[in-house]
Amino acid sequence: MNMSPLSPVSPQHDFFLVRQPILNREQRLVAYELLLRGTAQQQAAADGDAVAATASVIAHASDVGMEQVVGLQLAFIGVDAVALMSDFIRFLPHHRVVLEILSTVRATPALLARISALRQEGFRFALDNAACDTPEVQPLLPLIDVIKVDISLLAAEALPGLAQTLAVSRKKLLAGKVETPAQFEQCLALGFDFFQGYYFARPIILSGKKMSVSELAILHLLELIQGEADNREIERRIKHDAMLGLNLLRLVNTPAIGAGARVETLGQALLVLGRRQLRRWLQILLYVKPGAGAQGTSPLLQLATTRGKLLELMVERLRPGQQHEADIGFTVGIMSLMDALFSMRMSEVVSSVRVSSKVGDALLLRHGELGQMLALVERLEQADDGPATHAMLAQLRLSDAELRAIQLEAYEWVNGYVQGLSHATH
Repeated sequence: MNMSPLSPVSPQHDFFLVRQPILNREQRLVAYELLLRGTAQQQAAADGDAVAATASVIAHASDVGMEQVVGLQLAFIGVDAVALMSDFIRFLPHHRVVLEILSTVRATPALLARISALRQEGFRFALDNAACDTPEVQPLLPLIDVIKVDISLLAAEALPGLAQTLAVSRKKLLAGKVETPAQFEQCLALGFDFFQGYYFARPIILSGKKMSVSELAILHLLELIQGEADNREIERRIKHDAMLGLNLLRLVNTPAIGAGARVETLGQALLVLGRRQLRRWLQILLYVKPGAGAQGTSPLLQLATTRGKLLELMVERLRPGQQHEADIGFTVGIMSLMDALFSMRMSEVVSSVRVSSKVGDALLLRHGELGQMLALVERLEQADDGPATHAMLAQLRLSDAELRAIQLEAYEWVNGYVQGLSHATH
């Protein structure tokens, strides 16, 4: 079935995109799976026209640019037989995507020929959660690069045997729905190559854990900014941490800041950045680990900055002109993962940073408007498009279309900002 590139590929206005991180064995972000959620998907499923959902994802990703949606990472996109045989598949940049063949696909001669042709054009393929020893799937294996296993569908004791069976295929193995550090460690030991899930955002509470000297220095600087200390006091504090001062000078001399003339002193750097930019940089810098390689591939950094920007943009949409409130939204979003960052309970993090009651209620209880926004973002990360999610959208007076616009703006900002931060800290 060939589809016109006009009608089925036109972006819909009643869905939002979800991108779920995929990590490699070194805990670096290497890809996102793109999912469609919202009314459009529900209607397509009801009509038995699942390809419309895939077409909408492809159309929207193509329309706004793949770099805006996933940055420098690859995009995994689920496709069924109809999508594979359709013309719109070629709207995708073959070097930026992995086509994930759904488990419902049957390996007909025509489909195998189609996949072979797309491979010759440079497309790569993953096989989604299919039993690889069945006659229906065997013909696909030579054409597949990655096999995905949803570990939530398996008992923990069944996973080793399956991993051993799949290893014979010599394909890369992706463990999906990895939700705890223990599950990750098991899959890592079994030889899986890639991991999808939010295990990296789950805090491992270490009794008696203390923040490092550099972390405390950054938090103290944030308190000085909150207390409206003058630039001389802030400069004096930064000078106590040579690496912090060096990174600040690198940051203001990156093209993203656009300082113009070369900035060579900390005093100049503080004037160029301004308080708002300085606060944001320090908040994000907490997630930057020295010697951790490309910071843009840190999943915790990406997720925290995305949450921060999403909440900021939501507040801007609902409360135009209230920049201070939007900044508080960014703070709530980026602090929401500090329990995982510091391996501490969130209550300890909140007491260490001495935040306002509004921020504390949002982080600890998901109370207040900011708490509702954070809870919504967490649901979106899990691709939850159930009635409760749509009720939360309605309560916040946000439409699917507004949410999608906010997501795309946040993704683009995070991709650019984090890449700039990586250059500034290396």
